[in-house]
Order: sequence, then structure tokens, then C-alpha cells
Amino acid sequence: MTMAAAVLAAVGSIIGLLLPERLYGDETPEMVTAVLAQDLVNLVLVVPLMLILAAGARRGSYTSALCLIGFLAFTAYNYAIYAFSIHFGPLFLIWVAVLGLAVFALAGSMAALDSWGVDTPPASTVARVSGWFLIIVSMLFALLWLSEIVPDLLGGRGSTSAADWNVPTNPVHVLDLAFFLPAVCVVGVLLLRGHRLGYAAAPGSLVWLILTSLPILLTPVVAQARGEVPEWPVVVPIGALALATAVVLWRLVRSTAQRSPTPPERTLA
Repeated sequence: MTMAAAVLAAVGSIIGLLLPERLYGDETPEMVTAVLAQDLVNLVLVVPLMLILAAGARRGSYTSALCLIGFLAFTAYNYAIYAFSIHFGPLFLIWVAVLGLAVFALAGSMAALDSWGVDTPPASTVARVSGWFLIIVSMLFALLWLSEIVPDLLGGRGSTSAADWNVPTNPVHVLDLAFFLPAVCVVGVLLLRGHRLGYAAAPGSLVWLILTSLPILLTPVVAQARGEVPEWPVVVPIGALALATAVVLWRLVRSTAQRSPTPPERTLA
């Protein structure tokens, strides 16, 4: 399912990049720029790494299996936005297919981790730092989104950021506040408590944070190429966050790789 999702995502991204006016002509300029940045990230980075990690997980690589969870979560997140926020068009069924495949592959991959026979390691400095990092970052993003949502609600007006995309509500706010940020925070708490699920889900949560940062970093570049006004100031804080997350992920994966779990006979990835 992971490989099928990756191939379909690549097809959709290629078509979207080749025919942006045909496929995204009904969207606002801000939405088109964001979608094109996302298509580039999908095609150049996410799809190739998903295929590599899926192959590695099937060969018995525990690290690949852990990181693959983040790519699947990001793909489900991304294509939920595509399917619900972009006008109905030729790529609709591809987006729906990728969304469904990513969700089921994510569930299967999480379930398959139970068969790896990993013992919960004792609490370590790396685990504590990673746990607090996940909790703090998820809370900061929640506060950032609420700093827009609450004033809009109190002012009796529509969502400020949703207006830029000409959608009823901002899908990023919905998905982040309802699902992904609470999940990242819970993973951080479980990691601090030394829970096995925390160790299993923490690398994927960090991968998800990195991947969600990349389209934001690329959006000003795409805007510049399209002759629009780029918002370069966002690059500094988001770039710093992505770099810090990568460092935390690298240290956590290194500590995880020191354990040698027994791979299952078959993986659902």
C-alpha cells in the first residue's frame, strides 16, 4: 500500500507541476503557490524516500519502519488537504486513492511494529529531550493557530488564513488541532514515561514535523518563480525548527539503532 500510494502521489504531482493552470485554475494564487510547493516536495523528496523506507522495512530494517510512519502520516495529512480543499477536478480520484492507501498503510505499519519484539529501553537523556521537544513544539503550534482563530471568532469574522485560499476553514488548523498536534504531544508524554509506543512513534512524529516544514520553506521560492511577492521572513523560524527537529531525530534514531530487535516475518508496510 505504501508503494502504491507513493507511485500515485508521484503521478499526481508530475501532472500538477506540468499543468498547473489546467488543474489549479480555480484556486487563489496563494493556494496555487502552496500546492505547487507541496507537489515539488512530494515528487523530489517524499516519494523517493517512501519507496526506499518501505523497501528497507520489508527487508527488516527497524529504523526504516519507524521513519516510514512519519512519511505515511505526512502523506495522509497532505492528501486530506488536497481532497477536501482543492476544487473537484481530474486528479480528485488520485488524491482520494493516495489518502486511503496512506491511512491504511499507516495503521498497518503501526500494528506491525508490535511484532518486532522490541524491549522498552530505560529512560535516557536523548529520550527525555525528544519527549520534551515534541510536547513543546506541538503546544507552540497549537498556540500559534489559536492566536489567529480566537480573535477571528471573537471578532465575528471568517478565518483570516482561510480567506487567502478561498476555503470555508483552514484545513491545516483543523487537522493540526484535531489530530496531529495532540498525537505528537501524546507521543512526547509517552516517551517521557518510557512507554513502548512512545519509542515506536517518536521518530515518525519528528519526521512528520520536518516534512511539514519543507513546503513552507519552498513556498517563497515558488512565489518568486511565479512572479508573486514571496514571504521570506517565514523561512528563518521554520528553517530553524526543521534543523532542530532533524538534530533531535538523528540523535533519537542513533540511540534506537543501538537496539537490535527481531524483525517480523512479514511487515504490513
